[in-house]
Amino acid sequence: MKKLTLPLFTLCTVFSCIAQSDFNLDFETLDGDSAKDWTSFGDGNYKISYSDVIAQHGRISGVIESLPDESGFRALSYKIPASFGGKKIKLTGYLKTENVKGGWAGLWMRIDPNVAFDNMRAKKLQGTNDWEKYEIELKLDDNSEEIRIGGILVGTGKVWVDHLEITVDGKPLNQAPKKALSKARMDKEFDTGSNISFHDLNEVQIKNLELIGRVWGFLKYHHPEIAKGNFNWDYELFRILPKYLKTTSNTQRDNVLIAWIDSLGKVMPCKSCKAVDKDAFLKPDLDWIKSNEISVALSEKLLYVKENRHQGTHFYIGMESYVGNPKFKNEKSYSGMKYPDDGFRLLSVFRYWNMINYFFPYRHLMDKDWDSCLAEYIPKFIDAKNELEYELAAIQMIGDIKDTHANLWGGNDKIQEQRGDYYAPIHVKFIEDKLVVDALFNDEKSRSCGLKLGDVITHINKKPITDIVLDMSPYYPASNQPTRLRDISFDILRSTNKKLDLKIDRGSDHFETTINLHPKRNIKGHYKWYKKRTESSFKKLNNNIGYVTLQNIKEKDVDLLKEAFKDTKGIIVDIRNYPSTFVPFTLGNYLNSNRTNFVKFTSGNIDNPGEFVFRDGSKVGLKRGWSYKGQKVIVIVNEISQSQAEYTAMAFRAGDKTTIIGSTTAGADGNISRINLPGGLQTMISGIGVYYPDGTETQRIGIVPDIEVKPTIEGIKQGRDELLEKAIDLINQSITTNETIKD
Repeated sequence: MKKLTLPLFTLCTVFSCIAQSDFNLDFETLDGDSAKDWTSFGDGNYKISYSDVIAQHGRISGVIESLPDESGFRALSYKIPASFGGKKIKLTGYLKTENVKGGWAGLWMRIDPNVAFDNMRAKKLQGTNDWEKYEIELKLDDNSEEIRIGGILVGTGKVWVDHLEITVDGKPLNQAPKKALSKARMDKEFDTGSNISFHDLNEVQIKNLELIGRVWGFLKYHHPEIAKGNFNWDYELFRILPKYLKTTSNTQRDNVLIAWIDSLGKVMPCKSCKAVDKDAFLKPDLDWIKSNEISVALSEKLLYVKENRHQGTHFYIGMESYVGNPKFKNEKSYSGMKYPDDGFRLLSVFRYWNMINYFFPYRHLMDKDWDSCLAEYIPKFIDAKNELEYELAAIQMIGDIKDTHANLWGGNDKIQEQRGDYYAPIHVKFIEDKLVVDALFNDEKSRSCGLKLGDVITHINKKPITDIVLDMSPYYPASNQPTRLRDISFDILRSTNKKLDLKIDRGSDHFETTINLHPKRNIKGHYKWYKKRTESSFKKLNNNIGYVTLQNIKEKDVDLLKEAFKDTKGIIVDIRNYPSTFVPFTLGNYLNSNRTNFVKFTSGNIDNPGEFVFRDGSKVGLKRGWSYKGQKVIVIVNEISQSQAEYTAMAFRAGDKTTIIGSTTAGADGNISRINLPGGLQTMISGIGVYYPDGTETQRIGIVPDIEVKPTIEGIKQGRDELLEKAIDLINQSITTNETIKD
């Protein structure tokens, strides 16, 4: 039989036609002293070179080498467009290391925007090692826009990187299927700009923009043709706006919207659409559709779409498997537009407001009425004159949802630039409503700054701390005030200058001093949340009390500590940190002698946007004979305990021997959902509602301790851990009480 050879153009319609040879993954193509298309980034002064002496494959390898006294990181970076489909992408490559210390060496791969990431941190590749093959595998999804890969060195030493290869679902790139192109993905008309501009917005224009923002978001999540991916809904906004903005009456305005809806295609009657669940915890807020602010004709058109809305798989929204938090799909970040034009900034407001309106499980807990925020932020975003003002408007709007998970990243980080790159060689914390020095970092800079533990800072550059906190608060999103103060304390001594003038109270002594600031990488021992620990996660105190910190706990530690603590009278679990391993069940089962419900959840509904219903939660505790035999379990929490730490505390609280001590936690629980905004901005939300079994809220409130214990200024001066002392005291009291009863 004659062999059939397909022409190249036919193969390219079946496969993506991307070959490894299309990319300089082996560093073989040099451009002067650099490898073609390779860049680097990081925090610290490292040497990047390309060796023609040591290579695993071919002639050249990439090299990252720390310079003396460095302690940051540096990564080699290469970008590949995600123009292919598939479920998983794998990066393989070879690494050779020399004297790597204080960190690790590795390959890294990131799928943007915010899809997946791995940098081999868990493998802890250190020391001196000859060439060895490593791999990273990540999941692809519809949001994938580009892949970034490379090698990384954290800490000191030297690493050679070579022979990088990429496969998709086990096949070479040239056999990867082309990404399915919907009509929405093929629409490129406004890739370089919206062609929309505004001048001196008045109240009528703001009101009209508020209306189209509501209609745009409603149609996005309800209209069947949009849900199928038949429209690039961002760009459809730009198409309708010029005509909409020219209207001179409400009648004209509404008629433009009606014609717009009609142009999307006929909406067929929906036979599977269900009414809002009568027991729904949150229900869609669509009263605006029935208001007298819009015409009856427009109202009826929107209500018809609502009653016959899309059901099932949606181009722009989904729910994560098993968990049920929203997955915002096909939301381009437009990262090439660091300062988006007027139209894209308006899009940013519309996108975020509607995501929160329909899919944020805690919209009922905001201080503000979210319904009013759309009109409030439209002029703030449009009037933003530069990247910084745009980022500041975004972070204020994000802050209004009162969720510690919600912050702002990406873009050109103008807010971070404004906060400065120079840091104090001390750690401060709000204690007794005062800004207190609670740690000195372990280097000469700390010892020579003239400050002591327990010093109270009352003024910075002659400005009272209370006024500084008031000014900073709108730009520090948080669920509650203790957590906001936690985050402000990290930055309050940060500056663009190299010095700060401080006023200090030291008991009866009051004085002024000037401290030097330094780049973070030059401060030995610098930390933000808490000091890193490398020792064992558990130990015995006073021979009869077990202590375990979740900061560095490993899965294997759980069985080990069960054996170590089997004869102890009590256990202290320290969750003033973020757990390094998920242990609510493995450790929670051990600490609880009864099978008990400890949580239940709410989740949204893509078939009825805005509806949230309760669903079954989780239980903790096994058979009585398998549980901890001691008398008392004390769990320590504070404002650093956030998200997984709070969920873990809830599981431990279910134990019949457990007492929680400390102070208010961060009040942000539930699996996170990522959000992309124009200009390469990124944020997150708590994506599911987390409640105690009786329906008590945890969001914003946090884990309320059974016994409130806070550090004191006097305790800081003495170097005491007063919360740990209280935990030990409670267990000792329990031991004494039980021994008295026995006697």
